[in-house]
Amino acid sequence: MARTAEIKRKTGETVISVKINLDGNGKSTIDSGIGFLDHMLTALSKHSGIDIDVKCVGDLYVDGHHTVEDIGIALGMAFAKAIGDKVGIVRYGSARCPLDEALGDAVVDISGRPFLVFDCKFSSDMIGQMDTQLFEEFFRAFAFNAGITLHISSPYGINDHHKAEAMFKSLARALRQASSIDERFKNQVISTKGVL
Repeated sequence: MARTAEIKRKTGETVISVKINLDGNGKSTIDSGIGFLDHMLTALSKHSGIDIDVKCVGDLYVDGHHTVEDIGIALGMAFAKAIGDKVGIVRYGSARCPLDEALGDAVVDISGRPFLVFDCKFSSDMIGQMDTQLFEEFFRAFAFNAGITLHISSPYGINDHHKAEAMFKSLARALRQASSIDERFKNQVISTKGVL
């Protein structure tokens, strides 16, 4: 059964379409209107193996907030739809990815209980055209709409680009692990409750 989803979302601030394939090859077509976010979502796709297509037209004349948050919402909704009833998934995933002097750390539970713990201190206000305050907004929107518990951090690093990219790559690898099928439990949900 294909684990794919398509979400179309239109508000007074953004018009977004998202397609994902959890069992893809890490192919992506990303057009958010924010170059650095495109770079991060491309990395997320490549290192997770999830095919991701994102097209967003947002009110960037205001700032990037609505675009970044709404893409997180739509991508999370697509992930939740594609993962379905969670039967057979590994459920938990964790990864630590370095990028030069910076480290990214992500731990994921595809639990149905959304939560975010975010810990990263940036030294600059902007990376390219992306406000560094918006990384936490993206991860929160994604986690809450995907229905996952996400702890994500960059515990050290100097270069803000490296810290952000290390976090996205660690999230990618953690999602790849957590969403994969465990053959030993392929007809079960890994929970003492029997549901997630």
